[in-house]
Amino acid sequence: MKLTDVNLLDPDRFVRQEHHEMFKILRDQAPVMLHQDPKGPSFWNVVKHADLVDVNRDTERYSSEIGGTSIPDYESRDDEGAMDTRGVMMLTTDPPKHTRYRRLVNKGFTPRMIGLIEQYLRHRAILIVDNVIEKGEADFVVDIASELPLQAIAEIMGVPQQDRMKLFEWSNRLIGIDDPEYSGKSDEGTLAAMELYAYSNQLAKDRAANPRDDIVTKLINAEIDGDRLSELEFDMFMLLLTVAGNETTRNATAHGMLALMDHPEQFEIVKNSPDGVTDTHIDEILRWATPVLHFRRTATADTEIRGQQIDEGDKVVMWHISANRDEEVFDDPFTFDVNRTPNEQIAFGGGGAHYCLGANLAKMELRLIFQEIIERMPDIHRVGEPEWLRSNFIGGVKHLPVAWTPGPKVNPGPAPEGSLATVVEPSLAASTPS
Repeated sequence: MKLTDVNLLDPDRFVRQEHHEMFKILRDQAPVMLHQDPKGPSFWNVVKHADLVDVNRDTERYSSEIGGTSIPDYESRDDEGAMDTRGVMMLTTDPPKHTRYRRLVNKGFTPRMIGLIEQYLRHRAILIVDNVIEKGEADFVVDIASELPLQAIAEIMGVPQQDRMKLFEWSNRLIGIDDPEYSGKSDEGTLAAMELYAYSNQLAKDRAANPRDDIVTKLINAEIDGDRLSELEFDMFMLLLTVAGNETTRNATAHGMLALMDHPEQFEIVKNSPDGVTDTHIDEILRWATPVLHFRRTATADTEIRGQQIDEGDKVVMWHISANRDEEVFDDPFTFDVNRTPNEQIAFGGGGAHYCLGANLAKMELRLIFQEIIERMPDIHRVGEPEWLRSNFIGGVKHLPVAWTPGPKVNPGPAPEGSLATVVEPSLAASTPS
């Protein structure tokens, strides 16, 4: 492959897993390259770890709000009628607006809330494995990887567990506009967003009348110096939470399991770890997976990156998937090493104002589900090829057929559909730090 062969706008190149080779060429030959776009203005690609961290943290020079965080400008997007989220979704705002927004939504992500949900999700991980373990085979993505993130987000949002598959469907349609399995129409993402807004607004009305210990209740009542979230800001945060809390952790789980099965010597290291699944193991899975492949920024003034002149208004696209394979930061970056230290993976962003709000929750979910799988399905292996999402934005695994030696359920009865209060013992909830 030559530099002239690089095309980061073709989602089929990502389905064929050719992107790693393209990014290696860019890191070696053109670490800040101007990429042509037949549908709109060209864009600069940032593919080195240090450059991505600099751009991500410099919110004054590189804006998330002016042009949004997607490569296409709103005027040239395929999903006509898509709602413009700039300035109203936390992801697409800049400080000080972003700072104010984040302070309000932080009310739903206190240590107490995260600590409480860990007890709940530990139990849920058992039930997820219970649901498949007697069968001896499954689609790992649909039957296992998708479940814990869905149940976590459903619980945090206050969505009844029986409705969690609605979140699964909405998030697939929102991010899968280029994939025929999830979207047959150019406006499918917009339709999914509108359905989610309507559902979120009904949740807000219910919680206003019947408050609960969930994030919806916290968000509609969150107030700092008299300032509260508007209805539109609330809708946008629920949209962000549905996609970010579901797609990213699901795909990190699927990528991680695929990597462990394809690298059995690494799988054995994790299985034999005296401390179980550790943060070190999870960091390497996150580096390897990098579920969010890129985010875009817009230059607010003339500037320069590695000698390349960036003009005010230029698009600058940060490729996390490339930065997590940067040879200057990671020894043997194409080697999957669960004991890799140090590991400066930036799957959650390069720090700063836009560092992922749910990073600790995602890591906790990954530890729980991998620990449960390792203990109860130690011989899990794939029996077919993974099917990749057709996207240059999300590194998604749609399907992954696996098999294992069937085993017994831990809880032979039906899975409870209750909330935290009915699943977690009161003594555990009372001891959670606030």
